[in-house]
Amino acid sequence: MTLVRPGIRNKGRGALRANGPKIGAAARTIVRIAVAASIALFGLALGSNPSEAGQKFVYATPAVYDTLDPHAVLDAGRVAPRLNLYDGLLRWEDNPPKLEPWLAEGYEVSPDGLTYRFTLRQGATFHDASPVEASDVVYSIERILALKKGAYSLFEASVAPGSTVAIDARTVEFHLTAPSAAFLAKVPEIHVVNEGLIRSKEVNGDWGQAWLASHDAGSGSYRLNRYDPAIGFNAKRFPEHFLGWNDKYLDEIEFRTIAASDARVLGLIAGDFHGIDGYLTPGEVGRLAVEPNIRLDEQEAMRIFYALIHNARPPMNDVNFRKALSYAFDYDGFIGSVLSGSVTRNPGPLPNTMWGAPAGAAGYGFDLDAAREHLAMVEAPLREITLGAVEGYPQTRQAAAVLQHGLGKIGVEARILSEPWALASARMQHEQQMYDVLFLWRSSHYADPENWIGEMYACDQIGVRNSAWYCNPEVDALLAEARNTADSAVRQSSYEKAAALVMEDA
Repeated sequence: MTLVRPGIRNKGRGALRANGPKIGAAARTIVRIAVAASIALFGLALGSNPSEAGQKFVYATPAVYDTLDPHAVLDAGRVAPRLNLYDGLLRWEDNPPKLEPWLAEGYEVSPDGLTYRFTLRQGATFHDASPVEASDVVYSIERILALKKGAYSLFEASVAPGSTVAIDARTVEFHLTAPSAAFLAKVPEIHVVNEGLIRSKEVNGDWGQAWLASHDAGSGSYRLNRYDPAIGFNAKRFPEHFLGWNDKYLDEIEFRTIAASDARVLGLIAGDFHGIDGYLTPGEVGRLAVEPNIRLDEQEAMRIFYALIHNARPPMNDVNFRKALSYAFDYDGFIGSVLSGSVTRNPGPLPNTMWGAPAGAAGYGFDLDAAREHLAMVEAPLREITLGAVEGYPQTRQAAAVLQHGLGKIGVEARILSEPWALASARMQHEQQMYDVLFLWRSSHYADPENWIGEMYACDQIGVRNSAWYCNPEVDALLAEARNTADSAVRQSSYEKAAALVMEDA
């Protein structure tokens, strides 16, 4: 769903419209701007003076830009610096998403699926005017693997340190440790950084982390102008970007952290912001819908809303307790009342629109009798359950309240703990600090089932992308089978079986 003020026409491919993994990703269009990958509702209010709006675009979001390092984070909420300040070899564009060449003009894959050779475009430069070369790509993947942050979980199983080689200035080869059918889909997350610049800023072998957290070493469509972690960041157009610019563009973009959704809505209406995130209540969407200068545009996204259940601590480690939780949530009430029926039910770990989702899966329903039946089979002592919600994302707290109400009906006490995303995401990496249940949105970093079920439920991703501390050897075997073959029929069958098992395990 897109909100725009009439009077400004965004022509050209990818201009300010929702695509799969990214929205309005930097492209060869009038407007070259990237916002949070996970948003399904995009607000654009260009004010009464189109020429003024064409100079600067201000975007308000609940995301906290606590770092600008493109290799330090992977979440969609903080994707704007990665997509606007940096480039990758490939990029996802349009809706449905398509993988397009970006810094690379093309690539080749060896018959055994182990070697990927990319040829870089001529003429791409970093913001300091130094050329983008294959050695910078090598340095970027080595930095990701060394820091063990951000996109590290996407590549740790397939790319070994020291295995990527610069054949010449324009040719880079990735030599995988094992075939990975999803490797190309993940390549856009290798945001290429300026090796020479970062090496000059290294302190005690820190890979330039301290410096890059608040500076820019990219080649992206915009270059950093100013940054304040308490406010956000501002960037100005990079005229020399290798894709070139059309005759209409934004000279300046600004991303501001505004925690309260009502403040973002009011700011959009007042013209203080030209864009806001899509994490809004139906009431807030309805308020914007009646504004005469705002148009609503709807497009389907692959974002799912789910409850992340901790599987490793009592009584959560009992499948019967997890099933009781699942039956205690009023799905239809939440979708109908909280979301005003604006979404469809997604019963499994994969979006309904993604291949690999089991056809006809019903999922759990709101059934308090079934919840009590499974609760009676739980052997561990019951205790108060902590339900996590993310500040600035009202639907997460509303969902927690719905579950809290349902649990109360079956005799399980629960408290709601709402915290900023930066703190919530940090908790997700630690078994003892993780909530019992956390409501959040899952976005598409890349359009492959691995993005959801492969990352979220694989045993080797526990504490990295698997914050449920879930491990089922049978699921793991199916995921490995899907990763290590290029046969699409085998991959689809394996993911369908794995998703069914995850659902059965609640």
